[in-house]
Formats: sequence, C-alpha cells, structure tokens
Amino acid sequence: MQKVEKNPFKKMSGINVIYPVIIGLGVIAFFLFRDLKPEAFKTINFNFTMVAFLFLAICFMAIRDIGYMFRIRVLTNKELTWRQSFRVIMLWEFSSAVMPSAVGGTTIAMIFVNKEGISLGRSTAVVMATSFLDELYFVLMFPLLLAFISIPTLFTVGAGVEGNEVFSFTNEFLWFAVIGYSLKFIFLIVLGYGLFINPRGLKWLLLWVFKLPFLRKFRQPANITGSDIISSSLELKRQKFSFWLKAFGGTFFSWSARYLVVNALLLAFFSVSDHFLLFARQLVMSNMMLIFPTPGGSGFSEFIFTQYLKDFIPVSAAYSAGIVIVIALLWRLISYYPYLIIGSLILPSWIKNKFGATET
Repeated sequence: MQKVEKNPFKKMSGINVIYPVIIGLGVIAFFLFRDLKPEAFKTINFNFTMVAFLFLAICFMAIRDIGYMFRIRVLTNKELTWRQSFRVIMLWEFSSAVMPSAVGGTTIAMIFVNKEGISLGRSTAVVMATSFLDELYFVLMFPLLLAFISIPTLFTVGAGVEGNEVFSFTNEFLWFAVIGYSLKFIFLIVLGYGLFINPRGLKWLLLWVFKLPFLRKFRQPANITGSDIISSSLELKRQKFSFWLKAFGGTFFSWSARYLVVNALLLAFFSVSDHFLLFARQLVMSNMMLIFPTPGGSGFSEFIFTQYLKDFIPVSAAYSAGIVIVIALLWRLISYYPYLIIGSLILPSWIKNKFGATET
C-alpha cells in the first residue's frame, strides 16, 4: 500500500496557530474598543433561553462534524472507523484554520486520510470528491436562494425589508460574493471535467499552465496533482448513484448545520424575523471569505460578520455595533477556535504515531 513517508508537518509550529488567533482577536478588540458601550447589555436578557440556544448552536457545530465524518466514511467505503474519521476531520479543520481560506486544509488532507490506512490513490480520490461535493453545494444553493430572495434584499444592509431604495450594483458585498462564487464555479467545472470526463486532458492543461515562467518551479507538484486526478477519476467513476447521494447528503447536512449556528446564536439574544435570509447571507459570507488570504479568513470573517449581519440585531443604532461585535466573537469561539485547540492537542501525538518520534 502506497503511503506518504516523509513528515510534511515539521513547519506547522505553534506560531502558525497563534497567527489566526491574533488576527481575529485583534479585529474584535479594535471594534470593541471603538463601538462597545457597557449600557448596551441592558438590552439583553440573561436567562435559560439564552443558555439553551447557545447550547443549540454548539449542537449544530457537532452535527456539522458528524456529517463530515459520515461523508468520509461513505467515501472510504467505511474503511475508516468513526474514531479515525473524527481524527481526520479534526486535523483537516485544524489545517484549514491555520491556512488561508483560498487554500484551505484540502492541500494536506490527503496525507491525513492516507496515514489512517487508505492507499495514496484512494486518499486523493476521497479528498477530491469532498472538494467536488463542497463546491457543488455552494454552486447549487446560491442560485436556489436567489430564486426566493431578491438581490437587493440579500446584499443591501440597513435598507429595510426590500432594500431597493439604496441598492447599487457597486455594492461591495455583491462583488465579494460574485468573485467568490465565480472562483467556486470555475473550480467545480474544472474539477468535475477532470474527475469524470477527461482526467488526462486536465493534467495536460495543468502542465501547460505551469510552463509559465513564474509558475515553472511548481510544475513538478502540478504533474503529481495531475497524476492524482487520473487515479481519482478511475476510483470515482466506478461508484453508484446511491454512493454519491449519501455523500452529498452528508455534505448538505454539514454545511446547512454550520450556517444554522448563527441562527441559534442570534436567537439566544433576540428574536429573528427572517431565518431564511439570515441563512442565505451566511452562505454569501462563505463565498466572500474565499478571496481573503488570512489563515481561516481571520480578521475578514469577523469584519464581514459585523457589517453584513448587523440588520438582524434589533437594538438601537447607538448600541448595535458593540452587540454585533460580541456576537461575532461568540460565533468564532463556537465555530472556529475549538478546531485550533482540538487540532493542537491531536496533531503532535498523531505525527509521532504516524511518522515516528524522530521526525516530529
């Protein structure tokens, strides 16, 4: 069974974990210092309902991870146990948290799967299949949401229910979303073509692109990636429709549960008038974060949250900015920072076990 033998994580030191924390908390601290007013908390009722919905938000994150674990077990034909699946997903999320959003953890996720006993070719197939399914979710859901929510309502903040009176096609949220969606759509088409139609053609295209002078030094990795795509294609073409239906079902529940975290989080403090719009804006936020290069989208995520979701905070304008910042911090504490902690705890022992003590 072919496996990765060299340790690729030697440079993943503690400082890589600290960077996204510093960036994210730095943005939060700036806005807190600028906008937070202690009297704003008088508008919040601290009670059992708050605790219940905060717990529900945590449960949605757990459902999201269970969905991912279910999906990877489907994609590996249940060759990974639930424990192994948990380990792979936590390490995958950790690497995503310390790498730029545009890169994500998929660049080294193949190694996590491979070192759990799955052959290198099949590990590549699994990782590429997850990427395909993730992008398919976004590419399908975005136009579906637009069928029920108008563009002005979706992208205009602070303009009332319809938003028509102040909407402009120069809206920065719209363009962030369009660029992010376009990148996802192009990636889905290229990956789908390579995996299911013409893998050798995609490899040829990769090698042609990487002939460019400023990309030439990456031509060898591109060649390896092309070969991986070919092996992945052979593996994935053999799968039945029921296989893909179960895998996409896990994808759908995972991403949907992640977005419902914010719905539950806001319900802990206020009533929410339009849960569907709130859900849609979170999907748009995911597209926006793709184009920002900080680890895990740190800094930009907090900024977008405070600006793009502030319409759902029903308090006076004098206090809303500070409350939004506090909720944004809670959001990241539930949906982002736990992966940094869990991954930091799992990774050292995992490296020692899989690569040997001398390589850590």
